[in-house]
Amino acid sequence: MTWRVMLQMPYTAGLKSVFEGRDDIAVERFTELTEDNILQHIANYDAAILGVAPFTRRIIGNAERLKIVARHGVGYDAVDVPALTEAGVPLAVVGTANSVTVAEHSLFFMMALAKRALLYDRELRKGNWDIRFQTPAYDLAGRTVLILGFGRIGRRLVPRCAAMGMNVLVHDPYVIQDAITTAGATPVEDWRAMLPEIDFLSVNCPKNEETDGMVGAAELSAMKPTAFVVNTARGNIVEEKALYDALKRRVIAGAGIDPFVVEPATADEPLFELDNIIVSPHSAGVSEESMFRMGAAAAQNVVDCFEGRLDPDNVINREVLG
Repeated sequence: MTWRVMLQMPYTAGLKSVFEGRDDIAVERFTELTEDNILQHIANYDAAILGVAPFTRRIIGNAERLKIVARHGVGYDAVDVPALTEAGVPLAVVGTANSVTVAEHSLFFMMALAKRALLYDRELRKGNWDIRFQTPAYDLAGRTVLILGFGRIGRRLVPRCAAMGMNVLVHDPYVIQDAITTAGATPVEDWRAMLPEIDFLSVNCPKNEETDGMVGAAELSAMKPTAFVVNTARGNIVEEKALYDALKRRVIAGAGIDPFVVEPATADEPLFELDNIIVSPHSAGVSEESMFRMGAAAAQNVVDCFEGRLDPDNVINREVLG
C-alpha cells in the first residue's frame, strides 16, 4: 500500500530527510491552495501537511481517507480543530522545532527597538551623525519585560532576557507558577496592573477566544510612553487598529510586529506608514535551521501516525487518540 501525502508548501530538505527513500509514501505538492481546489482532491489523500492556508470544515468533511493533519509549525488558528476532532483525525504540530528561533526573534525586536536600529540607520544615511544624541539608545540591562505566555517559546525567551540583565516578569495562569520562578522570572497574576511599570511587553501566547485582542487601546494607554510592544505570536492578539493609533499618537515608543491579521500583508497596511515600528513577514519562526527541524518533525508526525506510534505530546486534539 502507498500512503498519499498532500503537501501545501515547498518540499524542503527537512521533509525530504524523512520521506525520501520510502517507497510506501507518495508526496504531492499543491500550489493552488483555495478551498475549492483542496476540496476537489482531499478525498485522495491519507495525510495533509499544512502551511498557513485555511483547512476548513468543508475540506475535512470531504477527506474520506485522512489519517492525520500535520502543521509545518506550531500555530493552528487556520485549522478547524473541532471538525477534525469530530472526524477522529489528529492535528499534530512540530513541538519545539522553532521555539528557539521565535525566542531569538523576540529578543532581536527588543534590541533593535532599544538601540534605535532603524532610526539610526535611516538618519545616518542622510548625514545626521548627531542622531545618537538627539534620540539616545538605551540598554536592555535593568529594563523590565513582561512576557505573556510561558509555553515552548516563553520558556526559551526568559533565560535570554535574563542573560541581558533584564528584570523578567511572566504571566501564564495555565502553568505551575513555581516553574516560572525556577526559570529565573517573576510570575504575575494581574498582568494589566503591571503595564505602567514595564519597558517591554512581549506577546508569546497562542491565539484563541481569550487572547484575541487582549492587548487593546486600554492596555496600550496604560503603558509608559517610553515602552515597546513586541508580538511574535499571532495577528490581533495586539489589536492592530489600537496599536496603529497608539504608535501614531506616541502613546508608546514603538513596536516590533511579526504577524498580521491579513497575511500576506500588502504595501497599503496602515502600520507600514509609521516610523516607530519594525516589522517582519511572519518570519519569527523561520530560519535555515528551524525550517529543517520543522519539516523533519512534520514529516515524522505523518510517518509515526501511519505506523501507529504518533507522539501524543505533538497532538492538539489528543482525545481522538483514544
